[in-house]
Amino acid sequence: MRWNLEWLRTFKAIYETGTLSAAAQELYISQPGVSLHLNSLEAYTGYKLFDRAARKMVPTEKGKMFYNFLIDPLKKLEQGEELFHKRSEHDRTTISLGLCFETFQYTLEEHINQLPFNLIIKFGEYPQMQQDLDNGLLDLIVTPQKGSQQNLQYQPFSKERIILIAGGKTDTTQLEKLLKKGNVKDAKEILKQQLWYSTTADTENLRKFWLEHFGEHPDFSPNYIVPNISSIIRCLSDSTGFSIVPDFLCKESIAEGKIKLVWEGKKPLENILYFGTRKKTMYTEEIARLQGLFIDKLDVK
Repeated sequence: MRWNLEWLRTFKAIYETGTLSAAAQELYISQPGVSLHLNSLEAYTGYKLFDRAARKMVPTEKGKMFYNFLIDPLKKLEQGEELFHKRSEHDRTTISLGLCFETFQYTLEEHINQLPFNLIIKFGEYPQMQQDLDNGLLDLIVTPQKGSQQNLQYQPFSKERIILIAGGKTDTTQLEKLLKKGNVKDAKEILKQQLWYSTTADTENLRKFWLEHFGEHPDFSPNYIVPNISSIIRCLSDSTGFSIVPDFLCKESIAEGKIKLVWEGKKPLENILYFGTRKKTMYTEEIARLQGLFIDKLDVK
């Protein structure tokens, strides 16, 4: 294990500003993120670098020695980074974005080569994205879940409707008759006997849909667990089986008749999609451009 350059920058900011909050403002990351970097550095070095006073971080003797040893090479590294970054990258900003794979494919993938800044995409679980955003590792996330971190803000911009779909060759005649009559009890029993597709990361939609419309948790496991929702749609195209997916990801396949929209539920189940950002950021223009691409693609009114 080696130390991270960001730990050293955080140490320098704390030393020079005197508080975790001031260091966080200087680095444009959250105060918990600053604490995380400092704790990691102290664990790595094996020394306590600051005494935590009520309103000030007081460097220990080891902290003072470390700062004196660090300051000149760190400044040279920062100068070199600025100099060579400008020469090789034409001063391009780098933005880090967190979202699910399918949303990236549907909204942003085709626009990547048009962006005037560097972009790093990270896929993963939404709670981890929120933590990474709070710690300064991400600059923007697209999420149906709001976190509780005080340093973050969430802006609603669209909705996704969670729907029941079937493969284009699935016989849904009896099922749709039952649902049309409101006989969800018998419809539920039919559905339990079918082949089901899901993803490792998206069983939550199945659980929520089943609980909302059938009044209980699903007591069966999907037959096929595939990498992502796009894979589900491809597997179901011109085939048989069922799945629960967000509507915007399968509109084109439904329109082409490759899969069927079977049921939206008694009352449609919708997730609000949010842009998550830190309250303070130096990348306002770049983030706004990315947000505009999502809004345009999802036909937000």
